[in-house]
Amino acid sequence: MNPVIPGTTLAIHPERFPDAVTDLPADSTRHAVLAGGCFWCVEAVYLNLEGVVAVTSGYAGGAPDTANYEAVCTGTTGHAEVVDIEYDSKVISYGELLKVFFSVAHDPTQKDRQGNDRGTQYRSAIFFQSDEEKAVAEAYIQQLEAIGAFTAPIVTTLEPLEQFYPGEAYHQDFARRNPQQGYIRAIAMPKVEKLIHAFPDKLKGDA
Repeated sequence: MNPVIPGTTLAIHPERFPDAVTDLPADSTRHAVLAGGCFWCVEAVYLNLEGVVAVTSGYAGGAPDTANYEAVCTGTTGHAEVVDIEYDSKVISYGELLKVFFSVAHDPTQKDRQGNDRGTQYRSAIFFQSDEEKAVAEAYIQQLEAIGAFTAPIVTTLEPLEQFYPGEAYHQDFARRNPQQGYIRAIAMPKVEKLIHAFPDKLKGDA
């Protein structure tokens, strides 16, 4: 199995990515906090998934007094741009969210950047909220490394979630509200299109 373009780290066949061998129980509504570059783009992907109740763009990894867009954009606060995904684990599992995270939502081999967005605020990170969540994430990364899913090492960090800070109101649901904005058209929409083609069975009815 080779789900990447030879010589690159971009997944072209996300549907070939494995399901997580280790997963959390399907028992309740949960939250997952993921960082994969610009939160507009990651949010746009997850809002289309059946079982996702809500997605909130925000910040994690730094102090409360600098958890704002102007400060975080300096790359000096320790925060990452993240999305808090509220999901029904009886409909979509944490492992399935990770599968989309690694195969569609971002490139997990780029350290402290995504494309032209550079800085620690754009790092690839999973902010775990329990030992069980951390174990699932670690196991899935090991799965991907074992099959050679990417032609470069996965650099995604696993960081304990100290606190999630919701972003400013104008960042929320940004892609849906601004479909013709240049960045959204160039970066976010191709990811959404990839999701639609790769995982049609995981989409909401209106996606």
